[in-house]
Amino acid sequence: MSNVVVIAHRGASGERPEHTIESYRLAIEEGADYIEPDLVMTRDGVLVARHENEIGGTTDVAQHPEFAARRRVQVIDGETMEGWFTEDFTLSELKTLRARERLPELRPRNVGFDGRFSVPTFDEIMTLVIDANQGGGRRIGVYPETKHPAHFAAIGLPLELELLNALRRYDYARVGSPVFIQSFDPNNLQQLRRMTELPLVQLREHEVGDSVATAAYADVIGIAKSLATPAAIEAAHAANIKVHVWTFRAENEFLPDDLRSGNEAAAHGDLEAEIRRFLSRGIDGFFVDFPAIGVRVRDSYISAAQALHQPAAATSLPGNKVQGR
Repeated sequence: MSNVVVIAHRGASGERPEHTIESYRLAIEEGADYIEPDLVMTRDGVLVARHENEIGGTTDVAQHPEFAARRRVQVIDGETMEGWFTEDFTLSELKTLRARERLPELRPRNVGFDGRFSVPTFDEIMTLVIDANQGGGRRIGVYPETKHPAHFAAIGLPLELELLNALRRYDYARVGSPVFIQSFDPNNLQQLRRMTELPLVQLREHEVGDSVATAAYADVIGIAKSLATPAAIEAAHAANIKVHVWTFRAENEFLPDDLRSGNEAAAHGDLEAEIRRFLSRGIDGFFVDFPAIGVRVRDSYISAAQALHQPAAATSLPGNKVQGR
């Protein structure tokens, strides 16, 4: 329990538009152990942070008439998607865009930051991390996800080597570095297993899968909250796999009924109580949109657990000896 990690989901995405330098910076300031960039590729082969390669919902690209003709439909991993895609833009073109809040109805405060931040490259994120490390005391972890790796490989823009090379440039590719690489694609992880000894995370949304089989190539399963039952966690631990759970958010929209506050979807309920529920099941880490809350709950939970297991100090009355065994 003492090693439970707090992963800032897309940065402090509950407080700043996701996948922006400012979101990651705030997450670091709030004490997150890891920041989580989702990585996609530009047309000229640069890794950038976006939740999807479709950027209509997270940038102001629709307000740029010069890019109107680039809106298109394509099938990605079996799903038909329409919009603007990072692989159709060079980095310099992407840098003319500005980030927008992806969930404006639920996070109206974040809307106030629309138009202020650019789309960051993975190198810019790593530079932020290295600069933060200079403050001393701890080494910030990074938890990148390869998004749609098969799609990018098929169009001649494979992600894997670019990701590992970037980590090497910043001395984050050595064994023991604070890095987890995650993907939903088991083929991608099996490829990465042949390329690196860094910890790999198999993401699961609909079923946990066979923990023993997963352990052949991954070190962690990253599972949706609905899958994180005590039995599933116990089975993973029995197979020597850690369990990281996603995603913890404060808005009523994402909380169970008994932890909501009022009826408004955007109102904040009892996120702290939800995190404690899952910590009590023995999880090894969790993704959270509000890192300050996650760190506070994790730290207080661990402190309480350690105090509970501390042996009581031996005491004696004056004039009496404490009997030993």
